[in-house]
Amino acid sequence: MMHLPKSRDAWPSTHFKTTLKQELEAADAGQLPLQKGLALSSYVSEEPFSVIVISATDDTTTIRVKASILYTGIIAGCSCADDPTPLDTQTEYCELQLEIDKLSAETRIKLHAT
Repeated sequence: MMHLPKSRDAWPSTHFKTTLKQELEAADAGQLPLQKGLALSSYVSEEPFSVIVISATDDTTTIRVKASILYTGIIAGCSCADDPTPLDTQTEYCELQLEIDKLSAETRIKLHAT
């Protein structure tokens, strides 16, 4: 589970979206369900990804965020010894649903069905 204490602390200020974007973009992509969001490629690349906060709401215990992620996937060849196909990349897009606990900053992240 990911922790986003800076984002939790920034809620509900005008800096929340910027703080969340920075905190997520600094995280390891492996903490996000990007592999499940691939539509055009085989594997998530190690290139940086970009976050756009679409919406954010809260209740007494949780901050709920919908965010879009722009990232790069790899289209791999067959990996045969004589395969001349170079690795190719493809821009990917997915939307995530985040639930940030207001006390612990523990964050549940799942792929948002678009």
